[in-house]
Amino acid sequence: MTPLADRLGLTLPIIQAPMAGTSTPAMAAAVSNAGGLGSMGLGAVDAEAARSMIAAARGATNRAFNVNLFCHRPAVRDAAREAGWIDRLRPHFAAYGAEPPATLAEIYRSFVDDDAMLAMLLDTRPAIVSFHFGLPGADRIAALRDAGIILFASATSLAEGRAIAAAGIDAVVAQGYEAGGHRGIFDPDGPDERLGTMALTRLLVRSLDRPVIAAGGIMDGAGIAAALTLGAEAAQLGTAFVGCPESAADQGYRAALATAERTVMTRAISGRLARSIVNRFTAIDPDPAEVAPYPVAYDAGKALNAAAKAKGEAGYGAQWAGQAAPLARSMPAAELVELLGEEMRAALAAG
Repeated sequence: MTPLADRLGLTLPIIQAPMAGTSTPAMAAAVSNAGGLGSMGLGAVDAEAARSMIAAARGATNRAFNVNLFCHRPAVRDAAREAGWIDRLRPHFAAYGAEPPATLAEIYRSFVDDDAMLAMLLDTRPAIVSFHFGLPGADRIAALRDAGIILFASATSLAEGRAIAAAGIDAVVAQGYEAGGHRGIFDPDGPDERLGTMALTRLLVRSLDRPVIAAGGIMDGAGIAAALTLGAEAAQLGTAFVGCPESAADQGYRAALATAERTVMTRAISGRLARSIVNRFTAIDPDPAEVAPYPVAYDAGKALNAAAKAKGEAGYGAQWAGQAAPLARSMPAAELVELLGEEMRAALAAG
């Protein structure tokens, strides 16, 4: 065990990644009941839907769980760029007998200016709140801390880790370049060191005065043990849980994961770099300047996925997965946590 696991009341230093749109209250509760830390992504829902998700998880577990919020910069709208992106996708819609949306919407609200979400969190007081894509303002951090909530935030570099520590966040999630889903880099248009999970974890452990959680490319107990050996106090796994029956992943996503051999970073689906299983959408491979900004581009992406799915084509989904996706296993979340714990202990015992 580790000090962070003890503080969170865990029996295993295993965190199920939040995965907005894929994680569910049932998954979070199952993981927490099994001794890990379950999580839910709230970035794709409004405050009332988030409240319902928290209530559902609490109805299924009396243990701690984590809720995750997006702290991206609100999109800078550009009508010409958005129209150009719609036109770029038009032939893909046409292939399935559909028209793209005439205009696009900013479908996700950032926590940095979502007062309703903050009020809901202060009312419901989940045990842990985590941040992705950056940090909210100091006033929001202070309010959550004053409510007794433990805070995590994702870092993709040492500079981001230091900023997180300076802001008073309790633990840093080291998101390596291997990780599935959206890259958590604070400035998506800035330089990216593309640090791997193990290198980033070690850098943060050596440089910061707070717990580090390793995330990215970890799929089994041997990976968890490796992260702990480097000084991480827990490992966060996302792709490993996508195939669980408690996941909200659709059948196309599950089938793609079951046969996945390769992943790729893409902006095409949402407007922001994210790691996906190679599929029809990732093959578009646009110039970054061509894509509408996140999350506006995601409005088009979701519409295209819906049009293709209606004709039996699942290859335009947001099939997020890390580089180790071929190691995925499909089993109930609680059984997976138990197996991961057994594998971790065996790896640690073997030295």
